[in-house]
Amino acid sequence: MNAVLLTVLKRVGSLLLVLFVTSFTVFAGMYLAPGSPETFLARGNNVTAETLAALREQYHLDDPFLVQYLRWVGGVFQGDFGQSLQFHQPVSDLLASRLPTTLSLVVYAAVLILGTGVLLGVLAAVKRGPVDSVAIILSTLGMATPAFVVAMALTSLFAVTLGIFPAFGPGGDDPGDRIWHLTLPAIALALSSCALVFRTTRTSMIATLDKEYVETARVRGFGSQRVIWAHAFRGGIVPVVTLAGLVISGLLVTTTIVETVFGLNGIGSLLVQAVNVKDFPVVQAIVLVIVTVFVLSNLVVDLLYPVLEPRARQKAGAR
Repeated sequence: MNAVLLTVLKRVGSLLLVLFVTSFTVFAGMYLAPGSPETFLARGNNVTAETLAALREQYHLDDPFLVQYLRWVGGVFQGDFGQSLQFHQPVSDLLASRLPTTLSLVVYAAVLILGTGVLLGVLAAVKRGPVDSVAIILSTLGMATPAFVVAMALTSLFAVTLGIFPAFGPGGDDPGDRIWHLTLPAIALALSSCALVFRTTRTSMIATLDKEYVETARVRGFGSQRVIWAHAFRGGIVPVVTLAGLVISGLLVTTTIVETVFGLNGIGSLLVQAVNVKDFPVVQAIVLVIVTVFVLSNLVVDLLYPVLEPRARQKAGAR
């Protein structure tokens, strides 16, 4: 069987298994967590037991755990993620309205991570010295600083004190305005991952620059830029691509913090709201989106790896 097709089939099988295990675990956790959704649904201080019982019957909250879970799974197979207990509308509609903001934020952050992290990593590997040392110190600080601390610091300095960027909201429909509003959130989301990509790129490039085929390219009289980008970079970028797949898919989780701080109406802030009120259908749907993106991003990395590393393709063909 073709190696690429086999890889895709394995990943699809893994995705289905991971989705099942994750959805079951999250559903069980929400089911066992303290608090009850009908209390939120009642929204009153003097709620009678009859009112709560009617709400539990209306939303099938009295059904056994497995019955509730299997009903939800059956709906998913039919393309129905259920009804939000909090917003009283289909979960699919909620996701459709919230996903664009989150995807815009993640793409913006990914561009910052790959563009800045990779470029600075290559430069630090090539020009070792004081600049390299300062970059390492800054990257260590970046990796150690939580996203919510970065978000609060950026808001305080650039939004409140200097008034350069807006403090809250995703902006309007104009692409330029949206990018402007998402700049601080994207930086807060990207900083620690950018530092990690920088360190990985630097380490990989230093090791690659000392390899025999790179030295051979230098001896043959190739220019320094060609040696760096056409020879060393292609060999040194493989571990960075692997890391990038994990980092970028992980951004969806970190958006829960950043979106909450900056008041963005994405699926990250929606997840926080849903967990607080035990809105099962919304939590389950968002978790499925995150897990699916995580597995698919790793599939893309697996498919890119033989392209970037010919020896991996040769080994796959031999099998």
